[in-house]
Amino acid sequence: MGLFQNLFSSKEKKLKAEKYKIGMKKTRLGSFSSLKDILISSKKIDDVLYDRLEEIFIMSDISVTTTIRFLDRIRGIVKKESIVDPKALESIIVDGMFELYLQGQVVKSGLTLHEGLNVILFVGVNGTGKTTSIGKMAHMIQEKGKKVMLAAGDTFRAGAIDQLKVWGERNQVTVISKGAGSDPSSVVFDAIREAKKESVDVLLIDTAGRLQNKVNLMNELAKIKRTISKEIETSFETLLVVDATTGQNGLSQAKIFNEVTEVTGIVLTKLDGTAKGGIVLSIRDELKIPIRFVGLGEKITDLIEFDIEDYIYGLFADFFEGA
Repeated sequence: MGLFQNLFSSKEKKLKAEKYKIGMKKTRLGSFSSLKDILISSKKIDDVLYDRLEEIFIMSDISVTTTIRFLDRIRGIVKKESIVDPKALESIIVDGMFELYLQGQVVKSGLTLHEGLNVILFVGVNGTGKTTSIGKMAHMIQEKGKKVMLAAGDTFRAGAIDQLKVWGERNQVTVISKGAGSDPSSVVFDAIREAKKESVDVLLIDTAGRLQNKVNLMNELAKIKRTISKEIETSFETLLVVDATTGQNGLSQAKIFNEVTEVTGIVLTKLDGTAKGGIVLSIRDELKIPIRFVGLGEKITDLIEFDIEDYIYGLFADFFEGA
């Protein structure tokens, strides 16, 4: 199995990846379920096999652009190494997806917190799990002994403010908010001032997720970011929350938000709820943005730092275990 056969030869490594294996069962048994059988049953590597692989990858929510690029790379390896056995494509595909994500770089996941106030701005379409992700991340950061505060910057919907307050109560953290219809930037301004006064380590900011008018969205986010930049001396994170179950629509949303604001990382929610988990590779390949966190369940502890090795294992556990 090449690189990954060696990587997951230890019980310790498999145990660490167990959460991904369980959480990505729908994807493994869905869009990728036929991959191993196709490679075993095929008599030769030809255009028919490549067409079947293309169908599997696209059905798994790997975009057409990324799929074509990925298959071209596989064709090149097959030709260069004179490979004739379809079964040999197992290791080429698995290792290739790992390399596709990394792109020859060390890719950052999770958060790197510095001394003083860290500001993390959350953006994304309504319904992606943005507010819930903020609540879960607040819990995660608190578990590391850090002091957290929340800011209800989504003033477009009263429900969003109330939902964030529920998470604030659940985590026993302060939520800075104003009434529905208030200027989001004024909420952010007050939150930063209060966070400084209270010696908060991490301020998590919710924002509205309207895509109907891209100009308004861009202007609103630009104003919020100017407010943050004026009030803190260090850089800050902008995390885009994407719902994995929306597939290519999620990729389209990511492209729009990346156009209107500088996204530094992705929070991919509901990865456990999709049978098409390939969107991870498309986002990385087409937008060059790293996945920072993934949601693999509904519990407060089910938002976890993204690990590309464990993700690949979650996709191909059957390959590694021969089951």
